[in-house]
Amino acid sequence: MFPAFSIPHLRTTMRRLLVFQHVSFEILGTLHPLLKQRGFRIRYANFGRHPHAKPEVDRYNGLVVLGGPMNVDDCERHPHLALEVELIRQAIEQGLPVLGICLGAQLVAKALGAPVSANGAKEIGWHEVSPTPAAKDDPLFRDFGEGERIFQWHSDTFELPAGAVSLATSRTCPRQAFRHGTNVYGFQFHLEVDELLIERWLTVPEHCAELTEGGGKIDPGVVRHETTLYLQRSQSLSEQVFGRFIDLFNLPPKRAALRSR
Repeated sequence: MFPAFSIPHLRTTMRRLLVFQHVSFEILGTLHPLLKQRGFRIRYANFGRHPHAKPEVDRYNGLVVLGGPMNVDDCERHPHLALEVELIRQAIEQGLPVLGICLGAQLVAKALGAPVSANGAKEIGWHEVSPTPAAKDDPLFRDFGEGERIFQWHSDTFELPAGAVSLATSRTCPRQAFRHGTNVYGFQFHLEVDELLIERWLTVPEHCAELTEGGGKIDPGVVRHETTLYLQRSQSLSEQVFGRFIDLFNLPPKRAALRSR
């Protein structure tokens, strides 16, 4: 059973959140104003600008790991990825709330000992995501309908970590979300997007090259049209899901003993 969550109007204690960022166009999005409204102090470890940064997770109350175009095993070009995996393990062991989004979810899965590999089919744009039976009892996912259109941009996937609970799936990517313990979550999808962020992703050179390499299978015009159809519901889920993730900071840390690698 999960404890009941309350949403205080204003936090009385300043919370410090560490955010791992990999590229300038992968940001907190809709999560940012929710954190600010609740009185968080946010510190970015921007590995894209400062690849040799060495943040210390024990100075913070929680960790969010954002997305990026690289693969989790591409440590030769991005040596900070190995450090991130170790820092994520530290955060989990200390019982901090941890959220990984897209690449971030893959890094969390790897930190928990699960392999990450190519998905076989890219998911770019609005794809149907369905909750698993376990999601009905999860505080973050209990408002998910049987099938929700959620924004995606990824080509890799992760295996479900040992001891984790699968929370969502899709036709082309069975592992869309998981929970480990009560305070560690990985989301393959992007609930943090708004219209401006989606437009930015459709126009940055890295993504334009990826769309071109896809041979026209993904039409940016279709993505924009579907954004008008599905964004409002996505943002409603975003507020509910991220709001309840923020509630985890009200709970005392529950330390986790991870298996040695």
